[in-house]
Amino acid sequence: MLFSALFRKNIKSYTDLELIVLVRKNNQQAIGELFRRYAALVMGLCMKYLKNQNLAEDMLMDIFEKLPQRIQKYEIQNFKSWLYSLTRNECLMELRKKKAVTGDIEKELLSQSDLSEEGHQEKVQLENQLTELERAIKTLKKDQKDALTHFYLEQRSYNEVSALMGITLNAVKSLIQNGKRNLKLKLER
Repeated sequence: MLFSALFRKNIKSYTDLELIVLVRKNNQQAIGELFRRYAALVMGLCMKYLKNQNLAEDMLMDIFEKLPQRIQKYEIQNFKSWLYSLTRNECLMELRKKKAVTGDIEKELLSQSDLSEEGHQEKVQLENQLTELERAIKTLKKDQKDALTHFYLEQRSYNEVSALMGITLNAVKSLIQNGKRNLKLKLER
């Protein structure tokens, strides 16, 4: 027992990938170490998008609370970039949800004093386009929707999507191409 304790690595010296392996084994110290390393990054990103400290803190805690389940679910090659994408997507979903509830996108955008009137209109138009895109994605066939989500939103490679979905690389490329074409058709209506 004492011998193994002498040669055990300090958790702070583990790489992110080693910590991920430990998180998959339900090691709470590994989750704590990931929090110690990346809480500032996640908080900064949440503040950038949400512009509210209380909301950003809630989002930070929510992300790290759900982190073990998400780590179990995904194959992660670069934890920092994966966490960055996850955080950004969570913040964007929160903003969309908030705007859907209030229904007052323009009022919120006009309160931001650093944009010109044209900038406000562009942001409103972009948000409307994103909402339409979100609706259109929901109408796609499940395989196309999954392939597009993994590839674009989760920023996975073709090979990762192939392994995740259990289909060939050509099938992934086909699903993505057909999904993009179907989205374009739905959005042009």
